[in-house]
Amino acid sequence: MRQTMFTGLLSLSLALALALASSGSLHAAAEKTYQVTGPVLEVTDSVITVEKGKEKWQLARDKETKVTGDLKVGAKVTIEYRMTATTVEVKGAAKADAKAPAAAKTESKIESKTPKK
Repeated sequence: MRQTMFTGLLSLSLALALALASSGSLHAAAEKTYQVTGPVLEVTDSVITVEKGKEKWQLARDKETKVTGDLKVGAKVTIEYRMTATTVEVKGAAKADAKAPAAAKTESKIESKTPKK
């Protein structure tokens, strides 16, 4: 009976440790951040536009966005942001397979037009 109870507690502890470890790694992956630095071109309640090199970066903002200092056009800023998928569309493998026979037909047409020596 003691052995069974010990084995059960050990299994439960290992399962809990595994669950915590895997949720921590998923959380860490979601927390990856990036930065962009440059002068502010435009500021609205929902978007900050920054110039980086010759590119214009538009970054969404909301009431949770923390701003330190006076955010205005012309100010040099560093914005920290995260990339989050909003939609994912999986393309079927059937389309890739359908292209293969067409490529083979094209090759055979080229070979048939090549004069024989």
